[in-house]
Amino acid sequence: MPASLIENRHIYTAAEERSIMNSVHDALVEAFRIPPKDLNIRLVIHEPGRFLCSPELEQPDYRTIVTIDCFAGRSIDAKRHLYKEVVDRLAKLGIPRDHVSVILHEVELQNWALGGFPAGEIDLGFTVEI
Repeated sequence: MPASLIENRHIYTAAEERSIMNSVHDALVEAFRIPPKDLNIRLVIHEPGRFLCSPELEQPDYRTIVTIDCFAGRSIDAKRHLYKEVVDRLAKLGIPRDHVSVILHEVELQNWALGGFPAGEIDLGFTVEI
């Protein structure tokens, strides 16, 4: 049930935008073993003047920040796997590896509601402890 936000300042085609979102989702399916149908991903493209980044980057328009809100409980190995998958998949789309940051926010099950119920009180359809 992760909620992902991808921020960038490069203009993409609709197909490229979909590929970026699918890449992050596929990384979550692979590393965190979420169900493939569990989609909750947003892509925001900022105007360059509204997204400042290091002038040392070779291609600053490709600076990409992936923020993922998820349930707490994954192991450090699962997190490492996720970080690598995200960067590898985005690199295949032309986004330089050193231009990608992944920020993971972990939320306790009782602090995330689904359908009005704390997530810890319902069947999520997957396990968080991996």
